[in-house]
Amino acid sequence: MALTSTDETDLLLPLYQGVHEEPRFSTFLHRVMRRTRAEYVGLVVRGDRNPDANATVFFAGQDLHGMARERGIEELYMLEGIHHSSLRPYRVYDVSEFVDHDPDYKAKRERGIEQLGIIDERVVRVFGEDGISAWLVLARGKACTASDSALLSSLAPYVATALKSLNLAERRNLETALSNEGLGMSGIGWILFDEDARLLMIEPGTQRRLAQVTGAEPKVGERLRNIGVEAERILAESATRFANDASSEPGAVLLNEEPRADALLISAKSGPGSPLMPVPAMVAYVRFEREGAAGRAARLARLFDLPPREAELAIALSDGLSIAEAAEAMNLTIETTRNYSKRLYAKLGLRGQTELVRLVYESSAALG
Repeated sequence: MALTSTDETDLLLPLYQGVHEEPRFSTFLHRVMRRTRAEYVGLVVRGDRNPDANATVFFAGQDLHGMARERGIEELYMLEGIHHSSLRPYRVYDVSEFVDHDPDYKAKRERGIEQLGIIDERVVRVFGEDGISAWLVLARGKACTASDSALLSSLAPYVATALKSLNLAERRNLETALSNEGLGMSGIGWILFDEDARLLMIEPGTQRRLAQVTGAEPKVGERLRNIGVEAERILAESATRFANDASSEPGAVLLNEEPRADALLISAKSGPGSPLMPVPAMVAYVRFEREGAAGRAARLARLFDLPPREAELAIALSDGLSIAEAAEAMNLTIETTRNYSKRLYAKLGLRGQTELVRLVYESSAALG
């Protein structure tokens, strides 16, 4: 059955919009349910590599899963035990096809699903990539019609496209989240400015930490606040300079003195622009003061098999403390601290504090 122009507006548009909807695909599934007069329409997603794991179910209509659990017949519903990854994509199956070979089980299942108000079901596998399977299920209190099956068959490739978009978006969101988390653990964040030094985008961790150190939450569409007159001037002049000449030399600005937050300023015009947002002029890579040494010392101890106090001293020295300052911070005598440092340098094969700083900051112990 070919989809009409009305179907495109009534079904396909909400399907594609459903990628960004919460709950996902809600409008689309409700419209398919209304169109077919079904009691339930569900989109089920499950990993092929772990078929016993719980599936993610987006549905409209009665909560058949919940009802089945309450009645103790969950194993009789939703095709449990059926290898969905083996279903031929886009072919619509009558669920009875999977149970006809076992008359006793078929009768038991029919009695069970009648408790849910269901007489007939159709299922079509719509997605099978990257170890993921997805299928669209329609359940009715009356016999399913040929038009029900035809509609599922017609919708299947479009649902597959929507799921590909969702899969891609979630992968990109995960990549962005991991990248931002890595930067945050390094004490680094970023802000994208337009030519007037107004925020176009800001990394969430940077937004949170700037709000903490300045007392004013950075907001898209506004300039940074509570950073001082000189910092405001530098940001404004730099954004204008980069907007007019993308090859301008990088700059720097002190955003907050205590706790310290400073930023490297570079042109943002080296990357591709977007027609859906104002033209970016400048990126600020913000470096924040470290929030604590305990976690870094523990990681350093594990990396290089160091005693806890020697690892703690290594972090203190790499943070720029002198032997005397480290001794005071660690509540040790200067002589004990010197002995720790000698053992530390010998164990790591280092000739002094400069090499220690390099070792620490080139290791994962510098993160966090």
